[in-house]
Amino acid sequence: RNMQNYMLLDEVGRTNKAVVLKRGMSSTIEEWLLAAEYVLSQGNRNVILCERGIRTFEKVTRNTMDISAIPLIKRLSHLPIISDPSQGTGRRDLVAPMSLASLAAGTDGLLIEVHPNPDEALKDGAQSLTIDQFKDLMPQVQAVVQAIGRRVVTD
Repeated sequence: RNMQNYMLLDEVGRTNKAVVLKRGMSSTIEEWLLAAEYVLSQGNRNVILCERGIRTFEKVTRNTMDISAIPLIKRLSHLPIISDPSQGTGRRDLVAPMSLASLAAGTDGLLIEVHPNPDEALKDGAQSLTIDQFKDLMPQVQAVVQAIGRRVVTD
């Protein structure tokens, strides 16, 4: 929502704080990279890109994860990219497979919503994993990361 708020990008660009720049729902990869460039041009080198799904004609999911954006960003930019499969799908049952697909595509990290009781969450419960689901996902994450020659860092 704020990827094209240039006054905000200007301000965060003047800080030394890490900035997670989520791709706008209707933004092209070029527009996303230009927004990142705007932050970088103000002096902040701590920019992390986040693929969080784009708007398509699909109605079964909140957004559509653009997995192809991950290797494209790796090719086009020096910036790290993380993936948010919770926001990217809006569906708890798709968070794990999209997490694994993102890792296989080369994402540098995952942003996953977890709640002790998602059905009672005030917001975003439908896309939040339970603690047990998250625990079950971690060995799969480890396996995919090892298969592509990388390692999991948790700190």
